[in-house]
Amino acid sequence: MTPELTYFLKINVAIALFYAFYRLFFYKDTFFHWRRIALLSFFAISLLYPLLNIQEWIKAHEPMVAMADLYATIILPEQTVTPQQEPTMNWQELTILFMKIIYWSGVLFLATRFLLQLGSIIRLHIQCSKSTIQGTRVHLLKKVNGPFSFFRWIFIYPQSHTESEISEIITHEETHARQYHSVDVLISELMCTFCWFNPFIWLMKREVRGNLEYMADHRVLETGHDSKSYQYHLLGLAHHKAAANLSNSFNVLPLKNRIKMMNKRRTKEIGRTKYLMFLPLAALLMIVSNIEMVARTTEKFAKEVMGQATAQVLSEPEIATIPELPAEEIQKITLPQDKKIKETMETHSKSVPDSVVFEVVEEMPDFPGGMKALMEYLSQNIKYPAEAHAKGIQGRVIVSFIVKKDGSISDIKVVRSVDPYLDKEAERVIAAMPAWKPGKQRGQAVNVRFTVPVAFRLTGPEPAKAEEIKQSDLEEVVVVGYGLKEDSTPDAVGIKTGDTEPTFKVVETMPKFPGGTAGLMKYLARNIKYPTIAQKNKEQGRVIIKMVVGKDGSLSDIKVLRSVSPSLDAEAIRVVGNMPKWEPGQQRGQAVAVEYTLPIVFRLQ
Repeated sequence: MTPELTYFLKINVAIALFYAFYRLFFYKDTFFHWRRIALLSFFAISLLYPLLNIQEWIKAHEPMVAMADLYATIILPEQTVTPQQEPTMNWQELTILFMKIIYWSGVLFLATRFLLQLGSIIRLHIQCSKSTIQGTRVHLLKKVNGPFSFFRWIFIYPQSHTESEISEIITHEETHARQYHSVDVLISELMCTFCWFNPFIWLMKREVRGNLEYMADHRVLETGHDSKSYQYHLLGLAHHKAAANLSNSFNVLPLKNRIKMMNKRRTKEIGRTKYLMFLPLAALLMIVSNIEMVARTTEKFAKEVMGQATAQVLSEPEIATIPELPAEEIQKITLPQDKKIKETMETHSKSVPDSVVFEVVEEMPDFPGGMKALMEYLSQNIKYPAEAHAKGIQGRVIVSFIVKKDGSISDIKVVRSVDPYLDKEAERVIAAMPAWKPGKQRGQAVNVRFTVPVAFRLTGPEPAKAEEIKQSDLEEVVVVGYGLKEDSTPDAVGIKTGDTEPTFKVVETMPKFPGGTAGLMKYLARNIKYPTIAQKNKEQGRVIIKMVVGKDGSLSDIKVLRSVSPSLDAEAIRVVGNMPKWEPGQQRGQAVAVEYTLPIVFRLQ
């Protein structure tokens, strides 16, 4: 749901609530001026309360945060990320399009009617002759019509009325003119134009028009005109048609309500205090609106836990010579130049010692020509080792290195190994890279650790791709080799842990969350809650979790590989620890334990 649609729906909900409140408390009293203020306030508050932002106050109160979490979990719809299919028109899209056409057609019709009525009043103002009757300047209508006024213009057909009736009419219409009742009429008309589908806005408009007549009638009786004579005069004009609806007509219907209100006993003065009751209602609407916004912020954060996974899944595949991120990867790590998270390890000295190595800085290192140039360099310079080619070995090597202050590369090491031949080739190409543009922290060049994944893949029948989440700093670089025609099973890379069973890092069939990528994203989106303490302290960043998916699919050995803050780390561990059993990884048809990494991004709005 777009913010514009949310704002529009909130306006209409408020109008419905305010009308019910008006009917319950104000409908029968005789404080007409207070009723006018209340009705105009209802319109103003309905338009403004969705725009008032008290989210910081909401976040500072635990009960409010709990309500926002409950709203985000139960009321807000689930968000499912699926690959985009060929653009086809479905029934849902047709229904939405049809509803838009109906809505804007209604707005166009009512806006046209509004302008025509306004034009007819202006035309009468120009065409009618002017005169002064009983000291008041009026416009003389050329044919029989009911008297009415629009701002300071009073229109009357004097031949149809006696002197006493004209006096009543002048007093009535002057009240409308002096108190600018036409402003209320225009506001209610405009609200009806844009919220025409809401029945409560039409009921509210009727109350506005009726209350303006009550005010004018009350003024006529206050000036000493006879009540019964005035009421019979109104009944006599019931059959007269108004020249324009966009005006304050003397004989506006229903006359029955006007006569009842004239004969009604005045409400006691103490009754004015109840008009303050709508202030708590307005405050409650504002709080609920902000709780809803906090909940949507929480949900939006949960969807961003996957970074920009949606954009990557939906992107069109590139040509084979350009490195691309596999569609099965559910987490796209933000490119280094887009990272804005400040390094928590800060130094107060004017120069950073050479021994300090940053993981994330304000301005990350950059390859000459940018990330695209880096991927082109790697894809053009890496050669598939003949030994690994002959043995049918393939997999992904993750290489870590330090970009020093002068842009040179040092401390090259393999974070994830596949095969000694593939590891050495990846290290060789990384070591041969030209000098980088160094990273900067607070405007100073610093040493920054960087990681690059390089996937060595043979052509021909491919093993099942691992649905594993990366822990690297940029897109995967794929090196393609031409495999042997004979069937060959790539050796899995694993580690032995003492006398226990081996834990693999890369296998033929990697572990999978129930429901696959979409299921994992849905689970994280619904279960991750941004810790209140972290929100207050404005803590954000990427927590990388390492875990072992056992033979039975259970998770164990859950650890934090990259920490951001204790509260965010704890939340990431909690969510991962509560996951259901996974589909275990398999090597040569047998279930095996596999080490798995999962990055979770916490990002404040």
